[in-house]
Parts: sequence; structure tokens; C-alpha cells
Amino acid sequence: MFIHNLLSILCFFLAISFGYVSAQKCVDSMFFRPNGTYDTNRHLILSNLASNVTSRNGYYNGSVGEGPERIYALGLCIPGTDPTLCSDCIQIASTGLLQNCPNQTDSYDWRSQKTLCFVRYSNSSFFNKMDLEPTMIIGDLNSGLFQGNLTDYSRTWDVFMNSMITRLGQTRYLADISPRIGSDRIYALMQCIPGISSEECVTCIQENVRVYQNCCSGFIGGTVRKPVCFFRWDGSAYLGAFGDTPSLPQPLSDRKTISTGAIVAIVVSAVIFVVLLALVLVFRKRRQSYKTLKPQTTDHGMNSPQSLQFDFVTIEAATDNFSRNNKLGQGGFGDVYKGILPNDTEVAVKRLSRNSGQGTQEFKNEVVIVAKLQHKNLVRLLGFCLEGDEKILVYEFVPNKSLDYFLFDLTKKIQLDWNRRYNIIGGITRGLLYLHQDSRLTIIHRDIKASNILLDVDLNPKIADFGMARNFRVDQTEDMTRRVVGTFGYMPPEYVTHGQFSTKSDVYSFGVLILEIVCGKKNSSFYHMDDSGGNLVTHVWRLWNNDSPLDLIDPAIKESYEKDEVVRCIHIGLLCVQETPADRPAMSTIFQMLTNRSITLPVPRPPGFFFRNRPDLDPLTYGSELGQSSSKSIPYSINEDSITRVTPR
Repeated sequence: MFIHNLLSILCFFLAISFGYVSAQKCVDSMFFRPNGTYDTNRHLILSNLASNVTSRNGYYNGSVGEGPERIYALGLCIPGTDPTLCSDCIQIASTGLLQNCPNQTDSYDWRSQKTLCFVRYSNSSFFNKMDLEPTMIIGDLNSGLFQGNLTDYSRTWDVFMNSMITRLGQTRYLADISPRIGSDRIYALMQCIPGISSEECVTCIQENVRVYQNCCSGFIGGTVRKPVCFFRWDGSAYLGAFGDTPSLPQPLSDRKTISTGAIVAIVVSAVIFVVLLALVLVFRKRRQSYKTLKPQTTDHGMNSPQSLQFDFVTIEAATDNFSRNNKLGQGGFGDVYKGILPNDTEVAVKRLSRNSGQGTQEFKNEVVIVAKLQHKNLVRLLGFCLEGDEKILVYEFVPNKSLDYFLFDLTKKIQLDWNRRYNIIGGITRGLLYLHQDSRLTIIHRDIKASNILLDVDLNPKIADFGMARNFRVDQTEDMTRRVVGTFGYMPPEYVTHGQFSTKSDVYSFGVLILEIVCGKKNSSFYHMDDSGGNLVTHVWRLWNNDSPLDLIDPAIKESYEKDEVVRCIHIGLLCVQETPADRPAMSTIFQMLTNRSITLPVPRPPGFFFRNRPDLDPLTYGSELGQSSSKSIPYSINEDSITRVTPR
């Protein structure tokens, strides 16, 4: 123990002498092969970490890849940090780990410069694990031994730290200032990652405090860092994390009697408070008629459907009593209207038809799932209404309608040059990757098609319509259903014939959609063009085998397309529609294929000719007619002995 303490003190002195010690820790326990799949996944997730963290209010965790090549990463900033500072900090930390940890499978960095942030990656999930090692002790250039009464300083330090630890609790973050020690104060900051429990957070910080007491008692400043918690103290404020007033009471001997000036200040403050209170009451009374403007809140919080509920009267007024002039379109489960709320917010109101086949459970399913999803390539759910027979969903308004509105119209498709189509493919990829892997739940959409891809003002894609979505447990990869729902032509063979669905079901649908985007024709239109029967997928497969994939290209983009990109997209589309689900790439792999041209694509196997296994089905019935949207439910029986297959992710 003596040797350990001596080494710790020597390390601390070195840190003080040189003024900086790298906050990065490359764990030397396991290693990966540079430039391999794990390394590619590492670059992928870390290069996007800064944007993911800032878009989610300063905290994000996710993973990329599958099996032994899967990588997990986490990014975290101090609560309330300016998004630009947070992004810069995460980016610097991520870049540093890529450069300084060339082949370690587990590394982390608590970085404190203009702000504090944390980045860690590993080949195993660590989001909820209590990791106390390895520990880093880092000094500060301004640190040194306390020059005053060291006994008073140490006593105050101990009491102050114990007080902070008892208050750390559920927040897992606390920054505070001690009472004065002569003319000095202690500025301390404690933070844990959100995944561990409050008890584990306290244990980790207590361990950091103990490390300081063993190695460096009496110094003014330094940090102790572990993989799940951070502890820093100093003699002055830092990182913009402190106010001017200590939150602990001063000793009784230091308290003063209240002066006349203080009494006047209190009276004036009270008068101002009363005036403000009166103004608030008047304002609330004037706004009473608009009390249904926002979703009704309850004690359940924003994670429950009740917290998002709108009054039917509000929806009726917003859509001008569901006027024909406000009708945007018709989906598989009902009509969609444009609405304007009393605060001038434009919304899209989906009014489910009473004979749509979607019951209360499916309706609540969409509400609960979509309310938890936040991504730029997903349509945002603002609220819902459930009164009597009325089932209504309120979404953000996306001005440019859906992808099929442009893609399958001879005039409007001209607006979608190849660059825009390629951007749309990339955006849908990112949205599905979030649903399958990066959101808190694993979400299977089950109805990916052109009419369910909305386009914003800049023609960026947003995935919509989650009425048939299913969420999985964290360790589940596939499931079965007795009721097959979806759109013919986009559904994979294992789903139509056996009711089996997984993330690879969405991959199949996405593959069909990629091919539609390239050729500018609806899948169903090929039933009438191809004398030998089949569909778009079989048509593309024949062109691919005849070395003429460019014959597929939409004439509307003949002047704008890049040959290599188009052929690569066709290749990826064929990989997505392979008959066996295991052969289809995951969305994380598809993202890499699209963004990294150095990746060699595998040779595609034959696609799923699912109608060959169903001789009772007419291929001409697969898919809806041009310009229509058709989501059909096919009830059928499954052997009662069928078992849902569950395998580790």
C-alpha cells in the first residue's frame, strides 16, 4: 500500500510539473486488427457521436455492427452545456481516441477544457455496468499544497465532499462551492454516466474521493477519473459550472445581523413578486379559452400516452371540421388532414377510419412507440386524441407530401435528380439504423414503402406511419405473428408464408424501395410489363445477370446520375432482397456500404420469389395500382406448436 501511495503521489507531482496529462485511457486488455470491420465500425460510430449527443440534449449511447465486430459507444456532456461547446468537446475526444488508441477495443476520455464531456467505446455493452477501473489521477498546473491552515482546509474539504456526496443522488451531477476557508474556497464537480444507479454513482465518487485522500491530501486541485464517474476540485471556478454563492451555510460565527438595506431589498422583492403573480393570474385567465392548445399533461410524464393527449374539439377546429380542402391524402388506416393549432403550429392529423382494422391496442402501440423516437429522419409525433370512436394522431407537418407523390409522377419526378435520390436513400438508411439499433428500443417498422417516406421542405426523407411497428426486447431478434399486415410487393417471403419478421424484414422492404428510387417506377407496374410474370425484384435480377443493370435507370435522371453510385445502389438493393434473411445485410452494414466505397460488396444471391411457395396467390395481386396505397391484412393460421425463436443480438 505504501508503494502504491508513493507512486500515486509521484504521478500527481509529474502532472503538476508538466501541467497536462492525457485524459484518454486506452485499456490494454484486448485488441483488434487495424483497418478491419471493428475498426471501420469504430470510425463510423465515433465520427457521428458529436451530432448524436447534441441532438439528444447532451447524452447518447448506441452501437454499430454485429457479433464480435459490434462496437458500443457513449457520449455525455455536463447538463445545460451550450450545444456548440458540447459538440466540439465530444468531437475532440472522439478524434483523440481514434488517433491515440490504435487497436484497443475499450478506451475512454473524460475531457475538461472549455466544458466537461465523456466519450467511451468498447466491444461489449457497458452502459449499465459499474466499472471502477482503470483510474486516472490528473493534476493541474495551478495546483499546489494549501498555504494556509492545512488542518482547517482538510477538515472543510472532508465535510464539504461528504455533503456533496449525500446530495448527488438521482441527478448524478453536482457542482458546488464550499464555505470560505480564510480567503479561499473549494470548487468541486461530480458526475456519473446516466446508466448506473444512484447508489453505484455514490460508490464510484466515494472511491474517487478516497483515492485523492490516499495520494494527494492537502493539494488545491486535481481530478480523479473512472470509466463511470468523474471528480474534480480546484481553488477557483472552471468550465462555467459554478455560481457565486456557496450552497452550504456559513458557520454561525460568520453570520451577520440583517441590515436596513437588506430589509428594504426583501420588501421590494416581495412587492415585485406580488405584482408578477397578479400579472400571471391575469394572463392565465385571458388564455383560458386556449387551454386545449397543448397536449394535456398528467402525472405520468412525457413517456406515457396520457401526457400527449389532445382534446377532440381542438383537433376539429384545427382541421376546419376535417374539411376536404385540408385533406392531404389517404393511407391504409385512414385519412390525413392538414391542421393549424391556435398557436399557428402546422400539423398533420391522421384520422383513423372506424373500419380500418386498427384497434385501440394498435393505436396505443403507435403512440407509445413513436413518442419515444427522436431522429431527424423520423416524423415526430406531437400528440393524439382518443374520444369515443375517434382515434387521431397528430404529427409534425411535413410540407412536401410523400416520396411516391414525386417518384411515380412523370412530371414531378424531374425534381428528384440523382443527388436528391441518393440523399433520400441515405436518410432512410439512417432512420432505419436508428430504429433497429440506436434507439432505446429495437423497432421493426413492417411497412417501409415510398408512400410512408415523407419529404421536408428540402426534400430530406422522414419515415412515417408506425401503426404496424413492433418493438423487441433487448435480446430479441425475431418474432412471429398470426396476422400478416403490410403492403404486397414490399413484404419478404418468410413474413408472407410463415409470419416471421425481424429487422431483416425491413431490410427487404428497403431493398425494394432502393430499386424503385433508381428506376422511378412502382414495384406493381412491373407485373404488367414483364411477360414472364414476376415483379421489379425479378426484373432487376435478370438485368443484373445479363450485365445490364443500367437499363434500369429512370430516364428522368439520365443527365445527373453517377454510374458507380447507381450500380452500387442497385447492388445493395439486391443484397437486401435476398431470399434468406441471414444473407441480407444489417442496416449498420448498409450504412457502411453507402458511405465507404472502399468496402467490397458480396455477390448477391437470388431474391425472394415468395409467390412460388404460394401457388394459390396471383402475382398480379401483389402491390397496389399506380398512385394508390394499399396495406392489406392477411389472417391465417399457424401451427399451435410454433415457437417464437429468440437469439442473442
